[in-house]
Amino acid sequence: MQVKELAAKIQPELVELRRYFHQHPEPSWEEVNTANRIAEELAKLGISVERKAKTGVVGTLKGTRPGRTVALRADIDALSIKEETGLPFASQNEGYMHACGHDAHITCLLGAAKILSQLKDEIAGTVKFIFQPAEELAQGAKKLVEEGAMDGVEGIFGLHVWGDLPAGKISIDPGPRMASADRFVITIEGKGGHGSAPHQGVDAVVVASALVMNLQTIVSREVDPLDPLVLSVGKIVSGDRFNIIASQAELDGTCRCFNPEIRKKLPDMIRRIAENTAAAFRAKAKVEYYFMCPPTINDESLAQLAKEAVKKLYGEDSLVPMPLVTGSEDFSYYSEKAPAAYAFLGVRNPEKGASYPQHHSRYTIDEDALQVGAAVYAQFALDFLNSDR
Repeated sequence: MQVKELAAKIQPELVELRRYFHQHPEPSWEEVNTANRIAEELAKLGISVERKAKTGVVGTLKGTRPGRTVALRADIDALSIKEETGLPFASQNEGYMHACGHDAHITCLLGAAKILSQLKDEIAGTVKFIFQPAEELAQGAKKLVEEGAMDGVEGIFGLHVWGDLPAGKISIDPGPRMASADRFVITIEGKGGHGSAPHQGVDAVVVASALVMNLQTIVSREVDPLDPLVLSVGKIVSGDRFNIIASQAELDGTCRCFNPEIRKKLPDMIRRIAENTAAAFRAKAKVEYYFMCPPTINDESLAQLAKEAVKKLYGEDSLVPMPLVTGSEDFSYYSEKAPAAYAFLGVRNPEKGASYPQHHSRYTIDEDALQVGAAVYAQFALDFLNSDR
């Protein structure tokens, strides 16, 4: 029996698992029950289990013959959102919800483990199943890498269910797929005074306002318009009272881009504009820049391997194009250790109520896509181990 048929056969089990995880969402670094259930399911299959990164789970399946090592990854944490789907299997953990599809990711990877454990005799090498905590905080992948989850891995594959794609369709292309996500904090030091005498102070509110506008010239005048860049100030805190000139202001923002070279230059660009804008108003500015998630960039060879796996399973019509995503994914940390490929699996089906975007309180999926995700994970692993890419 081939991968596609095995995936179809376990579809009822996958639905049951997905609904269990959906009912029991847990926040980042607190995925205790989730991790325990994952470990239990892997142990049933005879797959060895390691616990890493506090609530992470790494399963290892060795084939009957020696060979290379491939990793498959799923994230497991939920969001702090009150669920409003009205589903019979809605969240039982008040205030938390699998509104980003991580319940489906867990399920698809467990499905792949079920499939591959039945095909152990065909495996030449080792498959690692990485169930990662704290993706929503962009911290779990880095911690797992630090604790050795990627040691010996020669290629890794991950996928994300996507509410904008029709159920069962898959997008996987080489090159950049998701943006980096960094944070900057700018502190402005002015001089306080009475609101009736602004000339006696240095107004931090005015400086902050000018800086919000001036920072956008990085996007419009310093970066090639064919290289996407988002720079957003999401938070400004300043002032104590309506009739006092503010002495201090703090701007908190994010940068997103796909080009690693541009990303490296952003701290100096922001610092130059912040310091000189502040100086123009007789104030001072201090910039703190935090590199968080690198961009998710697909290895060309592995992306092609994944495409071929999809075509082998469901035909060329199942592959669809998709625009770049300016959201980010800490899957990118794995690609710093080994060639990586990342796919998007469509779960949209308005007839089943699956028409809301990720992070929406009414988000859900067309569960028919679960077997597709499980099959693609499994087929990629088999093809990788049987190829020389």
